[in-house]
Amino acid sequence: MPTYRFRYFNLRGLGEVPRLLFALAGQDYEDVRIPSEAWATEKPNTPLGQMPVLDIDGKPFCQSSAISRYLARTFGFYGNGDLEALQVDQALGVVQDVITAFLKSKFEKDAAKQEELMKEMKEVKIPLYFGMFEKLLKNNGSTGYFVGKKISLADVSLFDLCDKVQPLVKFADYPLVKKCNENVGENPKIKAWVKKRPVTDF
Repeated sequence: MPTYRFRYFNLRGLGEVPRLLFALAGQDYEDVRIPSEAWATEKPNTPLGQMPVLDIDGKPFCQSSAISRYLARTFGFYGNGDLEALQVDQALGVVQDVITAFLKSKFEKDAAKQEELMKEMKEVKIPLYFGMFEKLLKNNGSTGYFVGKKISLADVSLFDLCDKVQPLVKFADYPLVKKCNENVGENPKIKAWVKKRPVTDF
């Protein structure tokens, strides 16, 4: 088994899905959290001048989605075969749409514009995208998983997303999303990680 070293800031942010996958797999790794004030020094040591970075036997790789997909395939959380992988990927596409819209609103510097974007996020985009999640979960037989009857990268990614956008979502309106979120959150390995992970703002 390779030696893994995962480098990211002391945030959940773009680094939490890989950490959740390590936890779910029961795989040891070095969780390196770079202080923001040390980023200028660390930046030249990354492949593309950005984090997260996954070092595999000392060789660095970047891009959070690429890292998550690699870990999911390696640990068996990417479905069985190409069609199930496609099911995972279509859910991940919706997750990314939500994240893109959410980050745009969260980091808008103009206060009035930010309020407008957050309102649109809550009233328009969350219902749109979470309605899509409901459809995908229903199409899988309402099992509470996106693929079959076990956790995949899609479920882990939705769990992480729900954590980030929780104040904007009325989960009672999305029972299958709620069920999926609970399925992941109640997994003993995930539960143990969430309990012990550092408390961060985002």
